[in-house]
Amino acid sequence: MRQAIQNLEESKIREVANAGMGRSDMLAFWFGESDEVTPDFIREAAIESLRRGETFYSHNLGLPELREEIAGYMSGLHGHVEVDRLAVTSGGVNALMLAIQALVNPGDEVVAITPVWPNLTAQPAILGAKVRTVPLKPVAGAWTLDMDALLAAVNPAISVLIINAPNNPTGWTLSRAEQQVILDHCRKTGTWILADEVYERLYYEPTANQCAPSFLDVSVANDKLVVVHSFSKSFLMTGWRLGWLVMPPRMTQQMSKLVEFNTSCASVFTQRAGIVAIQRTAEVTPRVVAQLKLCRDTLVPLLQALPGVNVSPAKGGMYAFFQLEGFPDSLDTAKRLVAEAGLGLAPGNAFAPEAQGWLRWCFASKDPQRLVQGVERLRSWLVV
Repeated sequence: MRQAIQNLEESKIREVANAGMGRSDMLAFWFGESDEVTPDFIREAAIESLRRGETFYSHNLGLPELREEIAGYMSGLHGHVEVDRLAVTSGGVNALMLAIQALVNPGDEVVAITPVWPNLTAQPAILGAKVRTVPLKPVAGAWTLDMDALLAAVNPAISVLIINAPNNPTGWTLSRAEQQVILDHCRKTGTWILADEVYERLYYEPTANQCAPSFLDVSVANDKLVVVHSFSKSFLMTGWRLGWLVMPPRMTQQMSKLVEFNTSCASVFTQRAGIVAIQRTAEVTPRVVAQLKLCRDTLVPLLQALPGVNVSPAKGGMYAFFQLEGFPDSLDTAKRLVAEAGLGLAPGNAFAPEAQGWLRWCFASKDPQRLVQGVERLRSWLVV
């Protein structure tokens, strides 16, 4: 076994979840997904595809019909996005790994902004890259970027800058002006930007298109930019494993080869579901965002009212990321909450060392009362 694989840490989120799975009394908020099932009409599209016998391979880059729908969808959000910049993938995780495989050589230096979902730092490490981090800093419960520190870290030796915004777990989001500064700097250093923007539609600030700022808004097609998207979050399709990449046109045919040697293609019936999901976005995503905002605005004030809790409402994403004073070991605290309170949260140090002492609470719930019950369990546990 390669040393890079042996050096990987097991998921601390899974470690906590494994300790509580199967318990009927558990209130679980550890994974980044809603407890609401995929809408009927999306599921029916997959069922009909299977009934038609669509059980064969598709094009490496995805069904032409789906790529056209994605192009139209992205163009509506970010200006013109050509089909020749798109590849359909078997989930957002697969999209990220494909991008890393395409851009990173063993020994390359990569910079990632943290705290962040651990896959984004693990994937380049798997390929033998050296991963350097630029930590966000918490200010009154909200995490902020030191732009000077980031620009100093990204020099001509850095092959890829990895950014997840809106961010999992902190909810931190870049402004369009900040994206422009970062893009201009990376143009000078020759550094690729890998932007994980899967949470862009889960954004709670007022905007014309109900969408977080995107690097696609400030870039041109030939910039050294790869943007990752997924059907998982804003279409309630986490288990479907369907995503896509936006990249420079010169890269797309090369990506087709890489998809072939990874998964060959996404399943056709899943892609049929994706087509309908995009065609009927207006029936899904605005409702999902409204429900998430309700959940955020239910949970965060209740957490803020607890003694020793430091938290700020996230601008984007589906998480409340909070510090619990007096409990410095996040993993130990999360395990204790499972065992002693029946409350499942993700430990902050799963996302970066600087998030030790923090906990992530996924508030994506079809019933906000589950969040109220969860806070009551936390309150009771704190006073014992």
